[in-house]
Amino acid sequence: MVFLALLAYFLIACLGAALFLFPAGRQVLGHRLYAVANNLNRLLRDWQGSCAHQARRLSLALARCATNAAHSIRRHYLLCAAAIALITLPPVVALLMSGKAMLGGFDDSRREADIQIAELLKGEQLVPPPALPPDVFTTQEVLLVRPMLVSASRNWQLLHNDYAQRLLLVFKIMKEQHGYDMAILEGYRSPERQNLLAAAGANVTNATAYQSYHQYGLAADCAFLRNGKLVISEKDPWAMEGYRRYGEVAATVGLTWGGNWKLMDFGHTELRLPGVIKK
Repeated sequence: MVFLALLAYFLIACLGAALFLFPAGRQVLGHRLYAVANNLNRLLRDWQGSCAHQARRLSLALARCATNAAHSIRRHYLLCAAAIALITLPPVVALLMSGKAMLGGFDDSRREADIQIAELLKGEQLVPPPALPPDVFTTQEVLLVRPMLVSASRNWQLLHNDYAQRLLLVFKIMKEQHGYDMAILEGYRSPERQNLLAAAGANVTNATAYQSYHQYGLAADCAFLRNGKLVISEKDPWAMEGYRRYGEVAATVGLTWGGNWKLMDFGHTELRLPGVIKK
């Protein structure tokens, strides 16, 4: 690269010296440059003229097409009107006939799903499982994942009855159909504890007091029991499979699963009753 730069500099210097020392050379070069400029100018004018000519021809052709179309429509206006009616009438009729029926069908399906869940829960009231010993929640494995779990409330009586029954039904299905024993880690959460957890960072929770369904007894965090020990971490393949099934079962009884969130909370479910949390 350095050699080429030096060579180019040498050639340019030689050319400059030649033009400075030999006036005849400057004259010849000037004539050549003037001729090239004239040729370029002539080519540009020719190209502009050709473009203008083509544009005029195109505009004339379009005008002729428009005139011929207008004449054809005037001569066959009845046929054109019939064709337009045949094209537009079916979509218009379908739109007028389908609007309310579609919305009604959507509402009915939602209502039917809610009725099915209500019927499922209408039978005997499910009873919460016996409370686990406190030392189950204070093992090194548990505290590593949930260091503030010791002071959490696991009192089923503080949960909204509708949510508690749905969650107990999920526990029952997980045990009978999938072989997973489940335990509640935290249910009702006071506003003070909610703010304390929020202050711990976004990796714990983004919700402050009264922005979480925990404050209304409509949410709980749960995990699995294996050989009498809590398994919380989703890094355990057995637990991760359990969380996946847990989310599917929770959805069937109308609960929202935290595993679908951007900040995934695999053990969390909540019952979103309308009007509880103001957005």
